Amino acid sequence: MVLRLGSFAFATAFLTGVVFMLPSDVQSAPSSGSAEAARGAATGRDHPPNWQSGERVEGPARIVDGDTIDIGGTRIRLEGIDAPEAGQDCERADGTRWRCGDEATRLLSVLVRGAAVSCIVKGLDKYGRTLATCYSGTIDINGQMVRQGFAWAFVKYSATYVKEEAAARASRAGVWQGHATPPWVHRETRWTSASESAPQGCAIKGNVSHSGRIYHMPWSPWYGKVVMRSEKGTRWFCSEAEAQAAGWRPANAR
Repeated sequence: MVLRLGSFAFATAFLTGVVFMLPSDVQSAPSSGSAEAARGAATGRDHPPNWQSGERVEGPARIVDGDTIDIGGTRIRLEGIDAPEAGQDCERADGTRWRCGDEATRLLSVLVRGAAVSCIVKGLDKYGRTLATCYSGTIDINGQMVRQGFAWAFVKYSATYVKEEAAARASRAGVWQGHATPPWVHRETRWTSASESAPQGCAIKGNVSHSGRIYHMPWSPWYGKVVMRSEKGTRWFCSEAEAQAAGWRPANAR
């Protein structure tokens, strides 16, 4: 089955500061105390009730972060990869720092902008999140993110992009030009630190602003700016599922 959620023409973009090489051929239960469990528990509204592996969803893509897009309200996690989190920084060869998480999000934006994005569903992960391989024309978006050094091959769950990561390492592309903390380590470190001072270890902040009810994970670049005041309607959550069930939506990287 193919779900077509709109149509649009192909375009490319150049972003100042980092050059992205485009190919020419064109996851509520209480928290278990880990970042993975809190993040992965969000389920329910990101996939149809009878979603089947092999089904295809197509249409304009909105960027959520460096490894997640949204097509017509369907949130899709790019299968087999893990990109640095928004606000996460990495080290260059000369020791200076750069915002690798933001640049990963920028690259994903370049890859999908104006293109006929088509995602082939691979199924659901153990938390119920929709996983897919997505294409911009003939470009494997997941693979390009790894090949250009702006995502890791998520070998804990898939070996699909191991060769692409090896090539990126060899050319010292993106995150491989210097030291970089894998995003799963970054998330776990931030969760552990935040949960130590959060009520009952529930470290997700639910904020209320002019943009609505938005929740922030401990690795969100805005997490430290959210002041928790119950009289203002803010709330702590143990998992993303709990936050979404209460009417909060996740913060986007863009």
